[in-house]
Amino acid sequence: MLTPAEIAENIVKALDSKKGGDIKLLKTDGITVLADYFVICSATSGPHIKALADEVDKTLSELGEPPMRREGYRSGSWVLLDFGCVIVHLFQEEAREFYNLERLWNDAENVDISKMIK
Repeated sequence: MLTPAEIAENIVKALDSKKGGDIKLLKTDGITVLADYFVICSATSGPHIKALADEVDKTLSELGEPPMRREGYRSGSWVLLDFGCVIVHLFQEEAREFYNLERLWNDAENVDISKMIK
């Protein structure tokens, strides 16, 4: 069983491997009971969002941590993957700007992911 931090790190690495854009890892455990971490990532298109979601699902499922829920997979502009302690938001750029989760959760700690990505 992985810790929330290990789940988040594996998600970041999976997104980076499929060229996810502007990946943000927010530590939210001190400000909400929803999750310990939020991962926010941009995609260039609907198919790119699906590829990112599928890669995260595959990577974490292989580690014994499949998502509890998957929302928006058919919409193509925003997909949410819920791993319980980590919630992943995958957006096309326009949707990311519209929802602006970074502003909404601006009191969360922005975790440095530079050592997690290539």
